[in-house]
Amino acid sequence: MHLADTQLFRGLQEEEIKTLLECLNAFKRNYKKGEIILSDGSVTENIGIVLSGMALISCNDIWGNTSILGNAAPGSVFAEVYACIPGQPLLVTVAAAEDTCILFINARRILTTCTKACPIHARLARNLLTVCAYKSLQLSQRILHTSSKSIRGRLMSYFSECAKRAGSNSFQLPYNRQQLADYLNVDRSTMSNELSKMQKEGLLTYKKNHILLKI
Repeated sequence: MHLADTQLFRGLQEEEIKTLLECLNAFKRNYKKGEIILSDGSVTENIGIVLSGMALISCNDIWGNTSILGNAAPGSVFAEVYACIPGQPLLVTVAAAEDTCILFINARRILTTCTKACPIHARLARNLLTVCAYKSLQLSQRILHTSSKSIRGRLMSYFSECAKRAGSNSFQLPYNRQQLADYLNVDRSTMSNELSKMQKEGLLTYKKNHILLKI
């Protein structure tokens, strides 16, 4: 994973990024599958960037129910909003969906212009604003997918987005069956039954996380 390919460091050269990481107090940490990266109620000053693996972002209520809000694949950023608001407790939990390596960088050092007012620092701050705007769009998309009253409607809305993103009616889901149900805020067994019906009706075929829409 080259940081220059990530949204946060887009437009910067490797040598510029290396200089920035020293300024931003960056450090790496590895997590095993299922390990908590950031917990609900905790406070962080650091923005996380997934270097390898996958992080799941979820919300848990007091009854133990879990809602999947999204995932962070390699190159993705998480906790940026909380890190930019000093003392703001997290309303979500971030956990490793598989063995995962995270790069943490201090948000305050991004937002505070360095003494030299260097252009690469300013570019990084602009990139961070773009990342925050993109995350807002992702949350809006989830609201759109869960607006349908029917499970089929929610599945088709989400699958449509996946197909558009992949540029193909054949694509791989980033979630397992339970995580997909949590993301769409539906019961897993009921959702599985609906998927079976849709396959029998010739709307799609699926095998594990792979979906083929019959268009």
